[in-house]
Amino acid sequence: MSKAMVELSHPISDGMLTYPDLPGPRVTTAFPREQSPLIDMNYDIARVDMVGNTGTYIDAPSHFHAGGADIAELPLERLLNVPIVMIRVSGIRAVGPDVLGDPAWLWGKAVLVHTGWSARWGSSAYWGPGHPFLVGEVADALVAANVAVVGIDSLDIDDTSLPTRPCHHTLLGAGIPIIEQLTNLDAVPDTGARLVALPAPVRGMGSFPLRAVAWTDHGAGS
Repeated sequence: MSKAMVELSHPISDGMLTYPDLPGPRVTTAFPREQSPLIDMNYDIARVDMVGNTGTYIDAPSHFHAGGADIAELPLERLLNVPIVMIRVSGIRAVGPDVLGDPAWLWGKAVLVHTGWSARWGSSAYWGPGHPFLVGEVADALVAANVAVVGIDSLDIDDTSLPTRPCHHTLLGAGIPIIEQLTNLDAVPDTGARLVALPAPVRGMGSFPLRAVAWTDHGAGS
């Protein structure tokens, strides 16, 4: 049985633009190779200074709700080996609940919204206005469907041109993590794929970068 994997995370590099008005990450050396005390070998220890909303990242309930679970407290059953439901919405900016289909099909799933916006990654067009987002009614429907986690390959799951964040408020309030700035969703099959999306278990953080992967076992059912 062969296994196919799709990388869903953008790599993090020194000084990259991470999110409008937020500082980019700094990747430096804390302990250089020249100072290694080992004989006939050396090593370095790197250092990263960054905000939680860097690259492809996950939001925990505490990001919007004081007292909610932080990154370290996210239940693994929402992040590991979760069946994926792909929602294809290329060309739609304000994504409404009509795209979700039968709610029973979403129960306990990782719902990943493929907008195609990630093709703009690294350009000014990605960070500018006009990115796709989910309207608040979609979040209501996803909570009612008891989904495990929601992800999108756009700048933000909400409309950042407005001072409200209904999807963040509703989903995180229901304990449903949000993954933003995914990539390569075009390579994820519509059915049969599973999600692994694990951040480092950092206490006190409401958002943190992660390595997200979609995988399928060829010949196996979903």
